[in-house]
Amino acid sequence: MMTRTTLPATVYTAEQTRALDALATEVFGIPGFRLMQRAGHALFALIMHQWPEVRSLSIFCGTGNNGGDGLIVAALAQQQGIQVQVLTFGHLPFEDQLVGEALEACRWAESLGVSWQAWQPHIEIQGEVIVDAMLGTGLAGDVRGDVRDAIIKLNQQHRPVVAVDIPSGLCSDTGEVMGVAVRAEFTLTFIGVKQGLLTNAGVDYSGQVLFDNLRVPDELYERVPVSIFRTEQQDLIELLPKRKRSSHKGIYGHLLVVGGGHGLGGAALMAAQSSARSGSGLTSLATLPEHVMAALTRQPELMVQGVLDSQTLVSMITKATVLVVGPGLGDSAWSDMVMQQVLNSRLPQVLDADALHYLKLNPVVNSKRIITPHPGEAASLLGWDVAEVQQDRFAAVRALQHRYGGVVVLKGAGTLTFDGDVIHLCSDGNPGMASGGMGDVLAGIIGALMAQGLKPIDAARLGVYAHAQAADLCAAKQGEIGLLATDLITRLPYILNAKEEFFVE
Repeated sequence: MMTRTTLPATVYTAEQTRALDALATEVFGIPGFRLMQRAGHALFALIMHQWPEVRSLSIFCGTGNNGGDGLIVAALAQQQGIQVQVLTFGHLPFEDQLVGEALEACRWAESLGVSWQAWQPHIEIQGEVIVDAMLGTGLAGDVRGDVRDAIIKLNQQHRPVVAVDIPSGLCSDTGEVMGVAVRAEFTLTFIGVKQGLLTNAGVDYSGQVLFDNLRVPDELYERVPVSIFRTEQQDLIELLPKRKRSSHKGIYGHLLVVGGGHGLGGAALMAAQSSARSGSGLTSLATLPEHVMAALTRQPELMVQGVLDSQTLVSMITKATVLVVGPGLGDSAWSDMVMQQVLNSRLPQVLDADALHYLKLNPVVNSKRIITPHPGEAASLLGWDVAEVQQDRFAAVRALQHRYGGVVVLKGAGTLTFDGDVIHLCSDGNPGMASGGMGDVLAGIIGALMAQGLKPIDAARLGVYAHAQAADLCAAKQGEIGLLATDLITRLPYILNAKEEFFVE
């Protein structure tokens, strides 16, 4: 079985995947039905690997190629003595609705004794494991009719579900639920990983995403341009080289964190701590005087200065190589003064949290700037609703970069990083990260990587990846509930030094 638990680096739209399918058949001469057979075999092998004692399957088959894949699974299962229930959809006799490879699969399965019945709401779902082969990547609108009713009933069964290529009802390009969608335990996707599986609601409905290339030649992938890449451990290893023995702190940059308004000193401190743990040569913190003692007590390696006037702040900025601004900044006369100096600076900078409000009011272009909005902040920056941002996160990150320039990190499940060229997607991370301070830690990591000489796009995407890996390492050891942002900080050196035993698959 060629199925991979580690996904490839390339991620595709539905249109791009269809182009790959067409090339496999038309240029490389692989018959479509052979690809369908390979898909069916991969699905059946997955089922037998996960549930070796399974005695019955219920397979929901639509009229497209996903349904053909499901029929192949039905035939293979029946040959192994597994009870098979095949449920079909449509108003005509099922086989009359099929064309191409799906029709071939139907005839092949029928010749091996597979039978089916049209879906009816009263039908009892019999299988111990359910296979969702109803809808594929061509879904253009909300799910309706019998398929909608079937998805609702299927989701109520509390039985494991394997989705064929993509859960039915999920938009393969955006991860949006089109009215209703199947909640799968596993999704086995073919030829190319669909981008909607890895962001938005896709991460909730797809379960564990597995990949099988159906043994198409590698040359196939060279013919379809890729616009989205997953960040991987190898990227980190290649772009953050081991340090020379002659190294000194001066060559790894001086990061200045600016933030920490009244009652918000912890946010700026976490950004500074994560910077130091991520390898910046020097880390300074400009904050209100009331936070200085606590910061030095917590992290004596930091250079912390209380700032009340622009002259003091400008003096600190002139000594820095990179700025991280916004964690705990607040909205006050003090933050007004801070942002006036920051926006006038041409230093490379990471703007997060409250600093994004000032950027919206004064959208100065800086090609060396990285902004890190969560969906709510992104909506404010664009003048959209949060629902609009989440509905198509890929469109949102492109719109943000077009308006504000530089590099944009759109945080959330399946964080996206974009500099106007290609989108980088992080498929790591976990729900435990939904807690206060995570963004502050991320800003510090990104700033530290930029201080060490990485290009803004590389600092941003690798920072996101290291942040997610550190969170996954914590969750693997202690669970997701109760995960704190500060838990990640001491794990960062393990990730950034590429200690492979600490990486989470």
